[in-house]
Amino acid sequence: MSKFGVMVMGPAGAGKSTFCASLITHLQLNRRSYFYVNLDPAAESFEHQPDLDIKDLISLEDVMDELKLGPNGGLIYCFEFLMENLNFLEEALNSLTEEYLIIFDMPGQIELYTHVPILPTLVHFLRQPGNLDIRLCAAYLLEATFVVDKAKYFAGSLSAMSAMYMLGLPHLNILSKMDLVKDAMRKKDFKKFIVPDTSLLDDDPAEIAARKAGIDIEPQNSSDDPKDKEAVISGAVFKRLNAAVAELLERFSMVQYLKLDCTDEDSLSGILSYIDDAIQWAEAQEPKEIPDEEFDEPEE
Repeated sequence: MSKFGVMVMGPAGAGKSTFCASLITHLQLNRRSYFYVNLDPAAESFEHQPDLDIKDLISLEDVMDELKLGPNGGLIYCFEFLMENLNFLEEALNSLTEEYLIIFDMPGQIELYTHVPILPTLVHFLRQPGNLDIRLCAAYLLEATFVVDKAKYFAGSLSAMSAMYMLGLPHLNILSKMDLVKDAMRKKDFKKFIVPDTSLLDDDPAEIAARKAGIDIEPQNSSDDPKDKEAVISGAVFKRLNAAVAELLERFSMVQYLKLDCTDEDSLSGILSYIDDAIQWAEAQEPKEIPDEEFDEPEE
């Protein structure tokens, strides 16, 4: 019997926990069953209390105090410890039926989704028939305000593509916090960011303003002065780096975004429908019989 789940991931501050809380509220309103798993050992407060919390197994604070590790090293240690104690997950999730949507709230350390091989091992365990056999998809959140800074936008998109390669899951890329930018940018302009396009770099406001003012943005020297090096980083070299990242994304043509506004029920409903399609949730649901009393004729 298959189970169904979504891993909510993305960089710190992308709104993962807010999305999880809003999604749970939406599921409650629609009378759908869910199981909320917090896998962030540094999380402290929740709008909805997790049904399973990694901090009941190990917490980042304890690891940092006892082993004298920093936040990133401590988090990697927490996940290595989880991988040695996978029965913690298996015992809690094994009894769930196909009616449940399992929501995994992941931490924001980006290295977990790009080059540290822990999450692929965890994904393999969760999906493997004979263990939990969970049909998983990934929901990778990127803050919509990144569109204001083209460099951040393309760097975030590159990390999303890296996660797609790393995890090998059905993957949804989501621009979160749309309520923060919907009044700051025209819909016509925002559509350009749904699929990363190298031409977006040609529309950089700072560069356009510099050209109009007759300012040469190309650095003219290559001295060892730190200020000159900073100018190089923010000038032609930085521009070429952004262009290279954008061309890489365009070449593979794998990243495109859905828009999310957690304050809008229709937006949440739309994202949930994409999640359901990715994990084929509807196909596994048993038809529900309508009670006979609904067909009874009213008494005269």
